[in-house]
Amino acid sequence: MKTSTTPNVQAVLFDAYGTLFDVYSVGTLAEQLFPGRGEALAVLWRDKQIEYTRLVSMSQRFRPFWELTRAGLRFAAHRLGLDLSAEREAQLLNQYRHLSAFPENKAVLTALKARGIPTGILSNGDPDMLAVAVKSAGIEGLVNHLLSVDAVQRYKTDPATYALGTQALGRPAKQILFVSSNGWDAIGATWHGYTTLWVNRYKLPLDALDTEPTRIGSSLRDVLEFFPAP
Repeated sequence: MKTSTTPNVQAVLFDAYGTLFDVYSVGTLAEQLFPGRGEALAVLWRDKQIEYTRLVSMSQRFRPFWELTRAGLRFAAHRLGLDLSAEREAQLLNQYRHLSAFPENKAVLTALKARGIPTGILSNGDPDMLAVAVKSAGIEGLVNHLLSVDAVQRYKTDPATYALGTQALGRPAKQILFVSSNGWDAIGATWHGYTTLWVNRYKLPLDALDTEPTRIGSSLRDVLEFFPAP
């Protein structure tokens, strides 16, 4: 983990998809439906989903995240030559609503609550998607704010999306720790002025954009280093 003196942060914002919820966990079901192609489908689906958020945001043609998630699945299946029947599509989309949570989530959020640290989720996800995912993960009551970019009709990394966090938490960006497992999201939040933690679960290289997050870790547990127990 990249180390430095501990910044004076007073609250935490978490990205949702990829950070709290494992977007590649749909690969297990995809593998059952399409033997030998599950991982490829999960990866391409995610890549296309994010590509679509950028496309509609830059073109000012906002569409709900759920629609883009479905569109990404359809493209990925077609690109891989898979027979995506209506039934299989429904199964995969339902699985996406109930993505597996990373195992350390609950313990970390519980510790933050015990230490009196305000928390929030700031996500590209639609409000309904986020509500279902949080409930499915069993972390209701452990997060103070559930923020969706739907409120500004833009997707990350548009500055308007990151501004939702400072507005909700009532603190300047530097006093808020923004946590994401998506390198591009960590960079966008750093540009916005947040103190940032990139949870680099997959040991990826840093994007070559001359910007580094405040710290780099490998697990959500690294969040607690910013908030030592009393």
